Amino acid sequence: AQAFKNSQTKRSRAMMDLQGDYRMILTGTPIENHLGELWNLFRFINPGLLGSLENFNKQFASPIENNADKDAARRLKNLIKPFILRRLKTEVLTELPSRTEITVQVDMSDEEIALYEALRRKAVEKLAAADDEPGHKQIKILAEIMRLRRACCHPKLVMPEVSITSSKLQAFAEIISELKENRHKALVFSQFVGHLEIIREFLDTQKIEYQYLDGSTPQKKRKTAIDAFQAGQGDVFLISLKAGGSGLNLTAADYVIHMDPWWNPAVEDQASDRAHRMGQTRPVTIYRLVTRNTIESKIVQLHQKKRELADNLLEGSEMSGKMSVDDMYNLIKDAY
Repeated sequence: AQAFKNSQTKRSRAMMDLQGDYRMILTGTPIENHLGELWNLFRFINPGLLGSLENFNKQFASPIENNADKDAARRLKNLIKPFILRRLKTEVLTELPSRTEITVQVDMSDEEIALYEALRRKAVEKLAAADDEPGHKQIKILAEIMRLRRACCHPKLVMPEVSITSSKLQAFAEIISELKENRHKALVFSQFVGHLEIIREFLDTQKIEYQYLDGSTPQKKRKTAIDAFQAGQGDVFLISLKAGGSGLNLTAADYVIHMDPWWNPAVEDQASDRAHRMGQTRPVTIYRLVTRNTIESKIVQLHQKKRELADNLLEGSEMSGKMSVDDMYNLIKDAY
């Protein structure tokens, strides 16, 4: 079901044309980005239950996502509850080892703070001066947000010519050194291939063996890297979040490090589950490196809202909803 949540895609339209006596879907994240995804899943398994998308948005999505309307949430939950069988991993895999999640707050150096603030103020000035339609302005805001997120990871990702060191890379170096000393293996996720390249250079200088996978990795080479890591070749596996965040079995690792927070916690959780899954025999520790007092901190705050939205609707049987242009602009406008 993960593949047809978006009602606007050709794949989704093709799914709706399938004929059969019964329909059943399986997904670990029925609500990932916004409630419109839930509507589309139910459009397939129980057409008409949630009405038209326009009516669904008016009765449920808008009140719940924008106003935290508890009555609307209760009514929606009661509608979908008879058609959902929810099983948590902790319920069906009782032998699974414990899972510990740790958020590591990384403090930037004075040089990094100056660079970040300069980029943020320039972004605010540029956006304030722009007189675009909402759609065009949204694209510009997203571009500025992306630039700030890259700056949080490493100054060279926004200004390759600078010689400012990265506090986040230093924090990563300390974690990896300790893990290697104690013979642990780690999966390292980042959304930015450029960030992974910087980490690769660091691992090379430290002579730390690793495997690597991103969206450009051919299928055959991908399988070779996975098999090698599972067989003990490499202390670290560097993985692009979107390319390797699901569908992989990497239980040779007992540590997971998220180098930068993604908008949606469900995506990170799925990536962490590459290690914390059936076949794992050791406790799994998950580190999230978050640059303090930056846009990364604000993204992590959004995570909790998304988790609550999903849990509140699914109990007993994510940016929370679609963000407006003003919501996105506010992520940049104010210093933390």
